[in-house]
Amino acid sequence: MTGLPSRIRPLHDDLQSLQPIEPAGHLARDLLLQLRFHRRHPRQSAPLGRWRKRGDFLQGIGRSRGGRTTKLRGLADDQGRSRVLLLSSGNTNDISLAAALVDAAGPLRRLIADRGYDANHLRRLLAERGIEAVIPSTITRRRPIPYDAKAYKDRNLVERMWCRLKDWRRVATRYDKLAQNYLAGALIAATVSYWLK
Repeated sequence: MTGLPSRIRPLHDDLQSLQPIEPAGHLARDLLLQLRFHRRHPRQSAPLGRWRKRGDFLQGIGRSRGGRTTKLRGLADDQGRSRVLLLSSGNTNDISLAAALVDAAGPLRRLIADRGYDANHLRRLLAERGIEAVIPSTITRRRPIPYDAKAYKDRNLVERMWCRLKDWRRVATRYDKLAQNYLAGALIAATVSYWLK
């Protein structure tokens, strides 16, 4: 058995201090950014501040309860064929692209839509353009706005359009990373469906 050393040395004796690898200030700032922008938060960036990746929103990807999703918004003509298709992230509501859909559609006589499109600003936009709004009122509206119930039965044409588009696996499940590639595939499917109708 060996004995303890007879002399006690201070702990810092003969030790060199660690030199920083990175210039002062960057590590602390990046750690703070990493704590603030952690991956589990529903933001659109990777954790590190200045090197973070961006673009989920630009690529039409949004976070919802089901995960990362994309929505196609569209208008169908009176025969159930695709007239306009627009791409948005999955966490945006239906009414947000309604004006863009109406603008892209060109001249319309009548717009048939479900309760999700019941908003005063959309009804005002349609009235200014002379388009008849066939939209049932939401339950929360105090005075329901009358609509043509017989014409509203033709809304199934839109549902049939979506069913035809979802026959294409590329449209039903988004495998494309870029929004332009996904939208191009959806437009090709819509074009072929238009010809076959």
